[in-house]
Amino acid sequence: MDNQLNKRYGLFTAIAMVIGIVIGSGVFFKAETVLKTTGGNMPLGILAWGIVGLIMIICSYTFAVLASKFERVNGIVDYADVAVGSKYGYYVGWFMTMIYMPSISSVLSWVSARYTAVLLGWDITGGSAMTLACLYLVSSYSINAVSPILAGKFQVSTTIIKLVPLMLMAIIGTIAGFTNGMVIENFSKVINPTVSITGGLSASIVSVAFAYEGWIIATSINAELKDAKKNLPIALMLGSLIVVFVYISYYIGLSGAVPSELLMESGQTGVMMAFQNIFGQVGGTLIFVFVIISCLGSLNGVMLGSTRGMYSIASRNEGPYPELFIQVDKVTNMPTNSAIFGLLLSTFWLVYFYGANLTESWFGSFSFDSSELPIITLYGAYIPIFIMMMKKGEDLNVFKRYVMPILSILSCIFMVIAAYIAHGEAVLYYLIIFAIIMIIGSFFYRKRKSN
Repeated sequence: MDNQLNKRYGLFTAIAMVIGIVIGSGVFFKAETVLKTTGGNMPLGILAWGIVGLIMIICSYTFAVLASKFERVNGIVDYADVAVGSKYGYYVGWFMTMIYMPSISSVLSWVSARYTAVLLGWDITGGSAMTLACLYLVSSYSINAVSPILAGKFQVSTTIIKLVPLMLMAIIGTIAGFTNGMVIENFSKVINPTVSITGGLSASIVSVAFAYEGWIIATSINAELKDAKKNLPIALMLGSLIVVFVYISYYIGLSGAVPSELLMESGQTGVMMAFQNIFGQVGGTLIFVFVIISCLGSLNGVMLGSTRGMYSIASRNEGPYPELFIQVDKVTNMPTNSAIFGLLLSTFWLVYFYGANLTESWFGSFSFDSSELPIITLYGAYIPIFIMMMKKGEDLNVFKRYVMPILSILSCIFMVIAAYIAHGEAVLYYLIIFAIIMIIGSFFYRKRKSN
């Protein structure tokens, strides 16, 4: 049997994949957050979008170089395995499976429910919204577990749909804002001057990281990409540049749709208000439905990874009960046990996110923002990979072996420091939870190796 993947994708498809994977709910969810954390300082907010965009470009290029060296290697877990070692690859996989993917899935289910609740006039943290979040979570699991082909088609469709509200607001909102003077007004004033530049920028950078997340997944297509050594770096770089341009353009367009202070006061309804101000009550509401579909597309993409998390570990004969999680259903061609476990983990993190962030804290000091801190942990996990890339990359030129990995390491360190400045003590309590989960993973790793 030929186990080689066909070289089916060209450069255009690869670029479209990068854009489709990265762009999702975060730009809608975090735009108003950035405005609040900067005290209504629009230029500072744009700086945050630009900085994280640059970090994404730097790190994605470095991973593209690594991917072009190992065309049969797919995903961050395998890169960690090749660069650092199988044990480190296991721990990265355990983190992705137990914390990163299910926590992001849970947040995306709530974000989708949040904007649906805004559309219907419901309380975004009430029982109806949270029930809807659970429904979205289960529906996303079901479509991935029962019909992977349908899930793939849904992902492609939402990739196109999600660009519609962004580009309409970027173009029409900016034109309208310059015509009525609102863009100039919003850029020339700071609503809350007591917010420090350092604190506001750090908090914004950590928030924006959520909107840019997902680019690492795009490196997994290298084995199916024609002339991957040439096209994957181009796709990652050009795709990343397009994403940065779209995000910043949307943010500027938003400033032309509604006064900054009103957007900050309106909270969850601010985005819909902005679209209605530009496109009218009916048109704005219709476009806002596209925002909800975009969020559901992001949820679908991350859930795709969540349902395969334990399977990816079990396929290496590692982790708990690999013989159970390696099983693939003959009808759906899906790892059913792994998918169910992924759903349970996502549900757990959804309950945590609600109790820690959406109501009076259930967990005391151990309440942290699970939409942001797991992402920053992943940036920390990149650092050993970049270090070993410099050590092992004898066949690379100086720019690829040293310059870009060093810039990538500095970028990751910058993100970690920004997270600590933004979240303070919450980082330490998050790391305690992180350590406990990783210790549990270590137990299963040692148990499997001793057998």
